[in-house]
Amino acid sequence: MAVLFVKELRCLRCGHRHRPEDKPYVCEKCGGKIEVQYDYEQIRISRKTLEKRKRGVWKYAELLPVRNPDRAVTLGEGGTPLIKAARLGKKLGLKHLYLKDETRNPTGSFKDRLMTVGVTKALEFGAKTVVTASSGNAAISLAAYAAKVGLECYTFVPERAPESKLAQISIHGAVVVKVTEKERGDPTYELMIESWKRFGWHPIPSAGAFNPYHWEGIKTLAYEVCEGLKWSCPDWVFVPTGAGTLLSGCAKGFSELKRLGLTKNMPRIVAVQAKGCAPLVRAFRQNIPYERIETWKKPKTVAGGLIDPFPWDADTAIEGIRRSGGDAVAVSDKEILQAEKELAQMEGVFAEPSGAAGVAGLKALIDEGKVDASDTVVVEVTGGGLKDVQTALEISKRPRTISPSIKALSKLIKI
Repeated sequence: MAVLFVKELRCLRCGHRHRPEDKPYVCEKCGGKIEVQYDYEQIRISRKTLEKRKRGVWKYAELLPVRNPDRAVTLGEGGTPLIKAARLGKKLGLKHLYLKDETRNPTGSFKDRLMTVGVTKALEFGAKTVVTASSGNAAISLAAYAAKVGLECYTFVPERAPESKLAQISIHGAVVVKVTEKERGDPTYELMIESWKRFGWHPIPSAGAFNPYHWEGIKTLAYEVCEGLKWSCPDWVFVPTGAGTLLSGCAKGFSELKRLGLTKNMPRIVAVQAKGCAPLVRAFRQNIPYERIETWKKPKTVAGGLIDPFPWDADTAIEGIRRSGGDAVAVSDKEILQAEKELAQMEGVFAEPSGAAGVAGLKALIDEGKVDASDTVVVEVTGGGLKDVQTALEISKRPRTISPSIKALSKLIKI
C-alpha cells in the first residue's frame, strides 16, 4: 500500500512552506520547527474501515508521513488497552475513569509510537546512522528500532539517567554517551544537533522541534482513545509532560479526528509536570510566550522521564491546551509516588514515576473542583515500572523471611 497524503511542511515560526521531497528536518529559512500538513480532502477513511484493520500504529497509515507503510519498521507497537479503572475511580469519586496503558508497548513506553515512524522515515531518507537526546525512554526505543534494521545509533543521555534505562539502551547495541549538566540549556540536545550538522546523523529525539515526522506517530494514541470509547471523546485527558511532545501529538490527533468527521468534539487536555521541573506549566499559567520560556534551573524530581529543562515543544503543547480548554498543573514527588502505588495496588498497572504522574495531576484538579464526578476521564500511563525498579523498591514493603512452618506463617499474619 503506497500512500502519502502529505501536502507540505510549514514552519511554525516564519510560515515558510517546504515540499515533502526536499526532506527537511527544520525550516531551511529560519531553522524553526516545522509541522506536517496533510491533504485532508483526499483522505477517505471511515470508522468501519478502521475497525476492520489490525490494531496498532500503522492501521492509521493515511495520517502518517510515510511513503510506503508496507515497509514500516515495526515491533508491534500501539493498540494498547484502554482500561476501565473502577477501583481507583471509586476512590477518586469518578464514575468513568480510564487508563491508556502505554506500558504495553514493545520497549515499555509511548515512545515506540514515535520511533516506528521516525526510523521508517529515516530509512526512506537513506539514513545509515541515527541519533537522539533523551532522558531514557526515547533512547531505549530508538536503540531497539535501529537494531531491528541494522542502523548505527548514538544516544546522548543526562549524566544521572537511571542505570536500568542505560542497560536497556546498551543491550540493543547503541552507543550511550552520558553528558554532564550545564547551568543553562540542554547539553544532550546541543550535542545531538551538532552531530547532525557535522556528521550527517539523522536526528530522532524525544521532541518534535528537530524532526517533524516521528512525533506524528503520537497521534495514533489519541485515535485509539476515541476508538476505544466507541468514537466519542472523553471530557478530560491527563498527559504526563516533559518537552511537550506527547501532548502536542495528542492534541493534533484529537483535532484531526474532528476535522475528518470521525468524532464531534475535543477533550480538555491537561499537562502534568513535576514541581521540580515544570517550565511548561509555568509558561502556561503565567502566559509566557514560547520565545521567552527560560530553561529550568537545576531540575530535580523522582520522575526522571519528565526532566526536560527546556520544553522544546511547548509552542504546540500550550496551543493544544488552550484550544481544548484544558489546563496545566505541577505535582510533587510525594504525590507522584503515591499515584504510582495506587495504580499498581488498585488497578494492577505498574508504572514508573513519570508514567504515574497523570494520576497525581488528576487528583490535583479534582481537589480544585475542576473535574466533575460524571466526567469521562482518560489518564495516559506513559511508561512501565521496570524502567525504575529502585524507586519501586523504595516505596514498597520489603519481604520478610520465615522458617518453613505454618506456625511461623501464623505468627507473621497474626492468626
